[in-house]
Amino acid sequence: MKIHTTLTVAVLGALVAGITHAGVSAEEAKKLGTTLTAVGAEKAGSGAIPDYTGGLAGAQAGYKAGSGLRPDPFANEKPLYSVDASSMAKYAANLTEGTKALMKKYPSYRIDVYKSHRTAAFPKFVTDNTAACALSAKTSAGGRSMEGCHAGFPFPIPKNGFEAMWNHLVRFNGIAYEVKYRNVSVDAAGRPALSTEGSILQEYPYWDESKANSDVYYKQRISYTGPARRAGEGMLIIDPLDYTDKGRRAWLYLPGQRRVKVAPDLAHDTPNPGTSGATTFDDTFVFNGSMERYDFKLVGKKEMLVPYNAYKMAYHSTQADLLKPNHLNPDLVRWEMHRVWVVEASLRDGKRHVYSKRTFYLDEDSWVAVASDEYDARGQLYRAGFAYIAPSYEVPAPFADLNGNYDLIAGSYSLTGYSAENGGVRYLKPQSEREWSPDVLAGAGVR
Repeated sequence: MKIHTTLTVAVLGALVAGITHAGVSAEEAKKLGTTLTAVGAEKAGSGAIPDYTGGLAGAQAGYKAGSGLRPDPFANEKPLYSVDASSMAKYAANLTEGTKALMKKYPSYRIDVYKSHRTAAFPKFVTDNTAACALSAKTSAGGRSMEGCHAGFPFPIPKNGFEAMWNHLVRFNGIAYEVKYRNVSVDAAGRPALSTEGSILQEYPYWDESKANSDVYYKQRISYTGPARRAGEGMLIIDPLDYTDKGRRAWLYLPGQRRVKVAPDLAHDTPNPGTSGATTFDDTFVFNGSMERYDFKLVGKKEMLVPYNAYKMAYHSTQADLLKPNHLNPDLVRWEMHRVWVVEASLRDGKRHVYSKRTFYLDEDSWVAVASDEYDARGQLYRAGFAYIAPSYEVPAPFADLNGNYDLIAGSYSLTGYSAENGGVRYLKPQSEREWSPDVLAGAGVR
């Protein structure tokens, strides 16, 4: 893999060593807002990648205030070219291993590549706080915990893989939002089946600038309405900044038992019932939760073809048109060339996970993990994950909680967080602490 030239020899030495780092020098931080964007991406373009000029901010033509469905600003654009098994060799250096494997496995699989648009944009408080965090943020517990930053990206100039992954974990999605969603799995025979549907409330207290600080960065509460066997169930997950102190807290409500119970196993490689067990809990959002089971190495930057500006798929598709045998309908998935940080995760000695190795691709403009490759215990490519980023320009917030995962061994795939037929994503004000009490699960669990 070719390392991007912006990584210096000194930085690479630190990456290989996997050292914990606390802040950057004031001199290095001056790059933010000059040669680098406010969140650490390179401003200058290269080849198919344009210069960064501020992203896509403000409501676009046709957008109705308060709507969860967003018009596609690029609806009139046509693909520049397509890549499939017959042409993948030409673009091999710009394709993830998962993308190449899908092309080899399915002759019908292709990616349509469009003009690249660097649409990621952020409110001013995010960029202002990121400049301060660059000097003060630090990791502890071998990279697993983070402190010294609030309401900003902690490591806009990352020195190791843990720092880069923290940027993804706390990525700016807005402070709070609600979405009515479906998770659907498609088996090897091409038959789609509803895994779960319901309502998700998500909140990032970390980004609430009305608070001086927060020891929690992420909350999720799900109320299931389907399928019938799952109706009335509920789940609550709360993730901390310091995983050595509390760790993930999780609860389940099962109507048949009529009680809320603590569920500490809703993490890592526990099969996710939300996808009928087709993915692990930490496959959600490409990666989520504690990093304790892996060593994360920052490899460098690469220009890659990844799903991007996927408004057509996220907001203007139907399930019937989108979910095809073997893979998503290529006509509805937009791909672009973007620079990504490549992070390799290797299973730590003495730790267990169904994935022995993982490679993550983090978009430099948003810090969203836009793709991943997962390997089994034999070192064989097992699964491939993708996030379909479609920025919420009216906030503005990059948004990529619509995820797809392909099982290359079973020949099946799943789509998580699909909301195009259920009203899309609606932003809210932060909820009261009462709304995050485990007892609320029982009140919401009505069949």
